[in-house]
Amino acid sequence: MSPLPSHDIGARPSSAVRAVGLGASAGGLAVLEQFLAQVPPLSGLAYVVVQHLDPTHKAMLVQLLQRATTMQVVEAADTMRLEPDVVYVIPPNKELTLVGGVLHLAEPAQPRGMRLPIDLLFSSLARDQGEQSIGVVLSGMGSDGTLGLQAIKSQGGLTLAQLPESAQFDSMPKSAIAAGCVDIIGLASELPDRIVHITEEKQGVSLLPEGGSDSNGNALASILGLLKDRSKHDLSDYKPSTLRRRIQRRLGVHGLTTHEAYEAFVRQNPQELDLLFKEMLIGVTSFFRDPTVWQELKDVVMPALLARCAQGTRLRAWVVGCSTGEEAYSLAMIFKESVAEFTGTESPSLQIFASDLSADAIAVARKGHYPQKIAGELGPARLATFFTAQDGGFLINKEIREMVLFAQHDVILDPPFTKLDLLSCRNLMIYFNAPLQSRLMPLFSYSLRPGGVLLLGGSETTGNSQTLFTPLSLKSRLYWRNENAVNTGSVYFPISPRRPTSRLPQEFKVSPSAVLPANLQTHAEQALLREFSPAAVLVNDQGDVVYINGRVGKYLEPASGKANWNIHVMARPSIRTQIAAALRQALQDKGRVEVRDLRLSEEPAQTSLDVIVKVMQEPHSLAGLVMIVFHEVAAPPPTKRRRRASDGVVDPQMVEELQRRKEEINALRQEMGASAEELQAANEELQSTNEELQSANEELTTSKEESQSMNEELQTLNQELRTKLDDLALAQSDMQNLLNSTDIATLFLDSELNVRRYTEQITRIIHLREGDIGRPLTDLASTLNYPTLNDDARQTLKTLTLTEKEITTTDGFWFLVRIKPYRTLTNVIQGVVITLIDITAAKKLESRLRNG
Repeated sequence: MSPLPSHDIGARPSSAVRAVGLGASAGGLAVLEQFLAQVPPLSGLAYVVVQHLDPTHKAMLVQLLQRATTMQVVEAADTMRLEPDVVYVIPPNKELTLVGGVLHLAEPAQPRGMRLPIDLLFSSLARDQGEQSIGVVLSGMGSDGTLGLQAIKSQGGLTLAQLPESAQFDSMPKSAIAAGCVDIIGLASELPDRIVHITEEKQGVSLLPEGGSDSNGNALASILGLLKDRSKHDLSDYKPSTLRRRIQRRLGVHGLTTHEAYEAFVRQNPQELDLLFKEMLIGVTSFFRDPTVWQELKDVVMPALLARCAQGTRLRAWVVGCSTGEEAYSLAMIFKESVAEFTGTESPSLQIFASDLSADAIAVARKGHYPQKIAGELGPARLATFFTAQDGGFLINKEIREMVLFAQHDVILDPPFTKLDLLSCRNLMIYFNAPLQSRLMPLFSYSLRPGGVLLLGGSETTGNSQTLFTPLSLKSRLYWRNENAVNTGSVYFPISPRRPTSRLPQEFKVSPSAVLPANLQTHAEQALLREFSPAAVLVNDQGDVVYINGRVGKYLEPASGKANWNIHVMARPSIRTQIAAALRQALQDKGRVEVRDLRLSEEPAQTSLDVIVKVMQEPHSLAGLVMIVFHEVAAPPPTKRRRRASDGVVDPQMVEELQRRKEEINALRQEMGASAEELQAANEELQSTNEELQSANEELTTSKEESQSMNEELQTLNQELRTKLDDLALAQSDMQNLLNSTDIATLFLDSELNVRRYTEQITRIIHLREGDIGRPLTDLASTLNYPTLNDDARQTLKTLTLTEKEITTTDGFWFLVRIKPYRTLTNVIQGVVITLIDITAAKKLESRLRNG
């Protein structure tokens, strides 16, 4: 697995808008407002908000979020192109994806309760923007967003999550953090500054050139040394530009500016080295990547390999840097399709070894479960043939899964797989420096059989190793391995440093002089060794195999899983215990131990196996190592026992005893048969019960997920409604304060002339209290000398005309009484409004003027 290829990010124009994906669920409205409120103006980023919404109700999210930010907030529409400093909100009952900087809406593919819209957006964001993608998971229930953040992380993008302690519902951020795919954890209000800071650093800080400064170069070498001590893998042969790009990203995550500062940080925080190592191993892969290459592999290479494959034999392939397994499974599917078209009498088989340096990637590959997005990579025919729908994704079929053996393997340090018919190493060597590339080509040639096929990536070539390979298709980077290609140069076989030996060199070199001895005696001795010497292996005191002589395939086999060249795991199960005991005894006695008459299987065999275990004392270079020799011995022919002639006298007691035992045996057989039938019936009942329980469990799980999803939708709707109620309560308070500030007595009546609302000033004229809401106007006592008030109000309600009169009160005041219809915003009449304006002063002035 290699760091992220720059050419795999996609040809994005420099003016393309970077998108920040915001995922929130229940309780997410408040944190979304907190987040957007802290986004600095003119950040140059577009923000895409996905929330779990009730599909049957119109969302108010746009209006609510607009209050929290000065940026424009719009509801996302199909084919809407992203613009900087704009917030795009997903509409209800839609799925939102991003392709080419353009938003796309679609009907949900999953039923309500099973939808994961945040994962869907984040995955499309990762595919569209690669290492430029940014994903943020905020408050919410469930685990939606985790897979999406993993996709962004795998592309080298930036991932953030809200601090779970600050979230109203912490399941979503907790799930993402537990998956190990979150770069930055913080409060919702703190995350925008971190995003903008890292974005500005990426845009404004250029990477150092290959030479770099001395201080940065020393810091880089020191960081790589710490990384090697921590991970046991040496990355010094990677291109410096690749290493600097990955380290630069970690600088941005932690707010550091120099390599020296980062070196000091990793020394104080060794766990950061684990994250850095994962960053270095970020890879890009997909099913049938570069379809023309796979088509040529199917049309040209596979028929040639199948044609020369002998009956009953197995082809062998090795996929180097398999990442999460898509390429290995693609090769298996191509082989299956080719075999279906092959007309041979017996169908050959293919064993694929798929290796990668990343344990996380190997774990994903072994599961063989992929998200729904692979449907676009495979097509409906292959999807139906080789996959089964499961858990919202697709599971590779058993026949394809069993063809691939996954192992964690370092192609730089670990011994290679050999006797291969096909070797695929695509887009890995472009991250290695030239010396390492020149070392790998002879190694690949050695691993392949004569006439084997080498497949490289689109930007890779065989370099200076043209004599080892013949081009089959330069466009597709397919090469045939030449005959006797290994003899044209030296091949190095590294010994893994995981179990170092003190007496063995770190490399074995097979040179031309070793292949072609100088004299006849040496020729003869080597021929005798090849023809007549027994199969043997040389191991160290830990059991690690350091040398193999002859064909040991009958006694040893590679173990499943991570590549492990240790005798204790490679020995056949039938002889493993005896070899381990003999090795232990030989090391203890510093001598020789022989184990005889071993059987490789339970079946009767014509030969038995003798094993000799000897601790080497000479020559001095092998001192301390152990030689294990396998020697098959022909089994002696079975001797026929002669039957003695009897005297013709038959013992009745013996006959009776034999008859009795025969009857007992028959009875036991019948009893065993009956027991077996009962056990079989019980087993079938248990299996049936288990299936029913499993079905019920699946139904309950589905119901739980649906209930949880609906609960999230209701939580979101409830939060929106609560916000609206708060707004309405505030508006009511504003209106009440406005009415009271006018100092005008006002009475609101409904269409039945019952009291709806009133101001404080009216209580001095009409005797009202809070309990009078809903009472008829005729039941109210007042100081007005206005007996026709109720009739005039009803006439106004009927004719919709204004009524205005000057009325006195019993205590000597004058009021201008206006009765107007009450109109709603939709122009519907729902009562009348009575206002009483104090005109006492005007009347007194008028009286004085008349009398004066």
